[in-house]
Amino acid sequence: MPSPFVLPVLALAVCMVGAAEFMLAPMLAPLASAFNTSPAHASGLVSAYALSYAAAAPLMGWLSDRAGRRRVLLAAMLLFAVDSIALTLVPTLQAAMALRILGGLAAAATIPTVFALIADRIPQASQAGAMGGVMLGMTAGIAAGPAVAGLLAEAWGWRAPFLMIAVSCLAAFAAGWYVIPRDMPHACTTEKASSNEKASGGIFRLLLAKGAWNGSAVAGYVFAGEVLRTRYQLEVGAVGIAVSVFGLGLGIGNMLAGHFSRRYQREENTVVLATVVVAASMTLFLTTAVGLPLALGCLLTWGAALGIAAPASTAMLAQSAGANKGKVLAVSESVNNVAVLALLPVAASASTAYGVTPAAALLGGICLAGAIVGATVRRRQL
Repeated sequence: MPSPFVLPVLALAVCMVGAAEFMLAPMLAPLASAFNTSPAHASGLVSAYALSYAAAAPLMGWLSDRAGRRRVLLAAMLLFAVDSIALTLVPTLQAAMALRILGGLAAAATIPTVFALIADRIPQASQAGAMGGVMLGMTAGIAAGPAVAGLLAEAWGWRAPFLMIAVSCLAAFAAGWYVIPRDMPHACTTEKASSNEKASGGIFRLLLAKGAWNGSAVAGYVFAGEVLRTRYQLEVGAVGIAVSVFGLGLGIGNMLAGHFSRRYQREENTVVLATVVVAASMTLFLTTAVGLPLALGCLLTWGAALGIAAPASTAMLAQSAGANKGKVLAVSESVNNVAVLALLPVAASASTAYGVTPAAALLGGICLAGAIVGATVRRRQL
């Protein structure tokens, strides 16, 4: 068994990835001023990071399978820290965007490697709970990153949030050096690869299935703010607070993932149950003019069910991937992002042409179909 400090260190690592991706939202104006450009152009820093992350994830996952989880993860944390420090020193937006590309590479190496490491070292029955605990770190980074970055930038300037990321990554690197276990011998992973050779044919379908339900759930969430604003006549600040209920639910779901995995024993059962709840609560929220408290309850339930489904599905993919955990989990990250990018314009067009209800029904149907396909494929593998 690994050190009890491994999971907190891994949670800190993915927390920094989540925070670094979303913390620029309140900082575009000071960044634009610092680089003598407009906020619209400064938003290119977000795009450079996200595109680099999505494009490089499969390569970084493959690298963690070949070069070793510990080595890749520690290198990623060090690169993240150095990149964040360097970004505070560059004079132009173009140089800053180049550095954000490097930050995206570090993020792409971190996420799949962390979850592959958990799958390598944690007993199968406990993997969903461990992954949920670590995902809670990412959820915290996504939820708190913009608020903390905004406060730091207001108090000490735009460089302060990047320096916070750098210090945190150095702390994760130093702690990880001592607690992250050495990589297993290659012979062990070869044996796992041969035992999972028959299941490898279904992994592609598992990836598409997860992309379908996860992408539809996230695409639906993008519409949540506008639904709250128009249906309940909320001001911008109130909409922001209301939408944060989804993040609270996501964190609760991450914490409950282990309990549900033990209760339902097989991850595919947990995924199907959770995604049914996601589809039902998402559709109810988007289509029905219920009172605001009930709408917020739907948003909370939607987030919690997604927070339960995500670690269970990640554990299911890792168990199917054998020695290629890093590559498969990294491809999953890219597929999820592509699914969101593909489903958003489809849902937006359906909403414009036919109304919110058909668009919500479309997303809910895709969510359920993806979960059922994934569970069916997994059961055939067992």
